[in-house]
Amino acid sequence: MTSTEQPGGLEATVRAEIAEAERPDRPIRRMLRRARTWVSRHPRIESAYRAAVGVVGGALAIGGLILVPLPGPGWLVVFLGLAVLGTEFAWAKRIAAWLKRMLDRFWSWWRARRARKAAAKSAAG
Repeated sequence: MTSTEQPGGLEATVRAEIAEAERPDRPIRRMLRRARTWVSRHPRIESAYRAAVGVVGGALAIGGLILVPLPGPGWLVVFLGLAVLGTEFAWAKRIAAWLKRMLDRFWSWWRARRARKAAAKSAAG
């Protein structure tokens, strides 16, 4: 049985991949930091950049909220919009972290609920 076939194995694999991708020494992250440093040295470009990040991130987040009740990746698009906004705005980074914590709590509650139902079903039958 592979780690993705074990209960919680897929979740552990995904968390490990996310942690690996968030490492600050990754080449793409270094390149993006250099580009952002260059932008921050030019005030007019920085203002336009922040405005563009706000528009793109806001459009993604609002579009994702519209997609939530529809079939498709609504919450994924909301998190993508918040991630884009979080590159420039601390409030967006805090909201994204809070939403991740709430989503993690929800999934923990959901797994515990399913386990209780399965245990009750196996005890009854």
